[in-house]
Amino acid sequence: MNQRKIRVMLAEDDENLGYLLKEYLQAKEYDVDLYKDGEKAYKGFQNNYYDICILDVMMPLKDGFTLAKEIRMVNPSMPILFLTAKSMKEDVIEGFAIGADDYMTKPFSIEELLMRLEAILRRTRKDANGAEQTLFQIGKYVFDATKQTLTYEDDVRKLTTKESELLKYLCLNRNTLLDRNFALKTIWADDSYFNARSMDVYITKLRKYLANDPTIEIINVRGKGFKMIY
Repeated sequence: MNQRKIRVMLAEDDENLGYLLKEYLQAKEYDVDLYKDGEKAYKGFQNNYYDICILDVMMPLKDGFTLAKEIRMVNPSMPILFLTAKSMKEDVIEGFAIGADDYMTKPFSIEELLMRLEAILRRTRKDANGAEQTLFQIGKYVFDATKQTLTYEDDVRKLTTKESELLKYLCLNRNTLLDRNFALKTIWADDSYFNARSMDVYITKLRKYLANDPTIEIINVRGKGFKMIY
């Protein structure tokens, strides 16, 4: 199973700095989406999955502090690193009060940014393939693997243990193949014909549970496994 790249949401209205950070992080094997204002960043957050958010504080349409509060309402455990030209004590305090994992004042070293980013991820994740992650944003849904719940707007669905495990592995392999035999041996303990048919039933159930968001697809890659795209 291929290791999934860590996905970064970068919200920065300074075009030059934004592109510089995006290209640098991509060269370090991160998957980065760049947004130039707070409104677009929040829409992007709602429609995509990210492992960490890097937010500029002073942005048009919606500032970084407001954006961070809205992100926390959707995903309370989302790691956030603030970038700002502000160095006033009150702003630093406000950033950490919102729940920032770290705070960098411009100008800063891009190498130091990477080190701080990696330090945050080490604290919040067990390893780079997401073994510790339990909360996922799937399009318009929020999936909590620990509580085994799938939430769409005000509707909270309780999942069975196998439904939750299968959905978690699909999330961890978002847009890439979840190997059929790996899933069977990990979740069902063996890859017998009976268990393979059982997994197909669970895949059908998950498709129904996620049907309110047409951007989400669980594709059957014949003879190989499944791929969840959103």
